[in-house]
Amino acid sequence: YSEVEEAYAVKAGREIRVILNPKQSKDDDVTVLATKIRDKIQDKLTYPGTVTVNVIRETRSQAIAK
Repeated sequence: YSEVEEAYAVKAGREIRVILNPKQSKDDDVTVLATKIRDKIQDKLTYPGTVTVNVIRETRSQAIAK
C-alpha cells in the first residue's frame, strides 16, 4: 500500500505493526487499512490462533526552549 512507511511482524508473527506516513494518509485510512490487511491474512494464510493487526498513524512535534 502506498501510504505504508514501515511494517513489522512482532511476537513471533502474532502481531503485525504497520506505520503509515501521515502526509500520505488520513485518519480514516487507519481503520480501512487494518481491515484490508486482516482480510488478506485471513484469505491467504493458514495459522493457529490469532494475528493482531495494528496500524499506526501519528505526527510528532517537539520544540525546546533554552
